[in-house]
Amino acid sequence: MANPKIPIWINIVQGLLILIMLQQTYMFFLDPQTIAASGIMTEGIPNLNLLYKFGARTAAMALLSIIVMITQNPRYFLVILLMNLFREGLETIIDPLYPLANAPVSPSIDFIMHIVIIAIELWAFITMYKIVRQMDEKVAEG
Repeated sequence: MANPKIPIWINIVQGLLILIMLQQTYMFFLDPQTIAASGIMTEGIPNLNLLYKFGARTAAMALLSIIVMITQNPRYFLVILLMNLFREGLETIIDPLYPLANAPVSPSIDFIMHIVIIAIELWAFITMYKIVRQMDEKVAEG
């Protein structure tokens, strides 16, 4: 059975999220000046360990997201979108409480921006959930 077509807007949203993850991965592995400018300590083994782990985990999320984009499998999209929702949901709390030194916006604007992003991601998740449910119903009808 062929996978149903993923709505283009969900592919665009996921593509933008991948670009953000790749930018963060680059920053944490190859741009220590930007990290230091944000107020994060980049000296010492424990700090570097955490920075590189964050970069590695972000790279893993980006790689899995790219694979999902290539496969266009709705079930995989559902998992990636759930991951995005949890990540962004936690950032909604963390970023305004602990703003970076070079944050481009105030904590209150940052909070509002995260709420908008979460709303879009939730909309995408619900849309994909409906697509997966329709797939399951077709299989059950057999």
